[in-house]
Amino acid sequence: MKLEKWKYTAILLFGIGVSNIGEWIFLIALNLIVLDMTGSPLAVAALYILKPVATICTNSWSGSLIDRLNKRNLMIFLDIFRAVVIAILPAFSTIWLIYFCVFFINMASSIFEPTSMTYITKLIPIEQRKRFNSLRSLIDSGGFLIGPAIAGLLFIIGTPHFAIFINAIALFLSGLITLLMPNLEENRIIHQEKFSMTVLKKDWHAVLHFSRRNVSVMIIYFLFSSMMVMATAIDSLEAAFAKEVLGLTDGKYGFLVSIAGAGIVVGAIINAVSVKKISVALLIGAGSLFVSIGYIIYAFSGGFLVAAVGFFILSFSLAFANTGFYTFYQNNIPVEVMGRIGSVYGLAEAILIIVMTSVMGVAAQLISIQVVVIVGAFIMLVVTGLLFMYNLGSFRSFTAFNLRS
Repeated sequence: MKLEKWKYTAILLFGIGVSNIGEWIFLIALNLIVLDMTGSPLAVAALYILKPVATICTNSWSGSLIDRLNKRNLMIFLDIFRAVVIAILPAFSTIWLIYFCVFFINMASSIFEPTSMTYITKLIPIEQRKRFNSLRSLIDSGGFLIGPAIAGLLFIIGTPHFAIFINAIALFLSGLITLLMPNLEENRIIHQEKFSMTVLKKDWHAVLHFSRRNVSVMIIYFLFSSMMVMATAIDSLEAAFAKEVLGLTDGKYGFLVSIAGAGIVVGAIINAVSVKKISVALLIGAGSLFVSIGYIIYAFSGGFLVAAVGFFILSFSLAFANTGFYTFYQNNIPVEVMGRIGSVYGLAEAILIIVMTSVMGVAAQLISIQVVVIVGAFIMLVVTGLLFMYNLGSFRSFTAFNLRS
């Protein structure tokens, strides 16, 4: 039985890896297609705004569907749906039709993420979750390096449109791989309710009720999400910071990003090897704190070397923080409401990302990029400092949670 569980784990990790690599190919190819069509960096930036906007349009209701539908079948449908839409995307010759397609692709992705998290939690036993999440971090870091490399190779032998088709094939393959996974709800009777505003209100009330009864769990969730919001907002200024503050050439900036990729891979490898010896509380707390320390070093850098050190530290630490958070989330959020909670809080996170990214972008124009990045990094340091102390028991005991597993 244990061997069978790890067989399914291996299949699942392979599917995640294929999908991850495909997403990187799609992102890079789409950026080039839009830039070639419009010649406008602003048009490319609009692609990044579409993702949180799609999340806002989706997550208010998608959790209600996720918790009531068969998770495996929904994942298969979403993979194939995205594959079909991506395959027809190169046929469109106007930027607005491309934005329209990308918006629906992002909506499907916003539904897929909490669906897959719920399915993974049901599939992986609690004692194996830390190990699985560490391996998932390793797979994700591999995608960070392999995806752009494959995209570059595809651009050499073909065009960005050809790369888009390859991504569609990758997503279709991911859907076929999911067919090999067990149908965990095959024998469970799913009570269908007519989808209505009444059902939505009831589900939102259920999320609110859970949050009130599990304040400590939601505080950790909120603090970690706040760190990711600040990281996204700071990252939106990354290219401008590298060019205008550090004075880097395009080649050196590319090398700086490669150092971040190396940090992710090294961190993920060490994390996978040592994860059994580190508590979930320490993974979240210390991992998140060192992510913000990396951002602080980067924010105060005046040249390539110091910025590279900051990039390496933050990317190295992210593997530990993500493993800890995923395990914490799986251990403390009931699978019966996981789709609704993930969707509702994902909605709040998307709104905060849009607000903070916009505020920092405007502030960078009015003040200075480095000052704004420093302020953002200090806000992140305060948030992760609170997260670190909270996780290590400075504010409360861990007896009610599965954080030591």
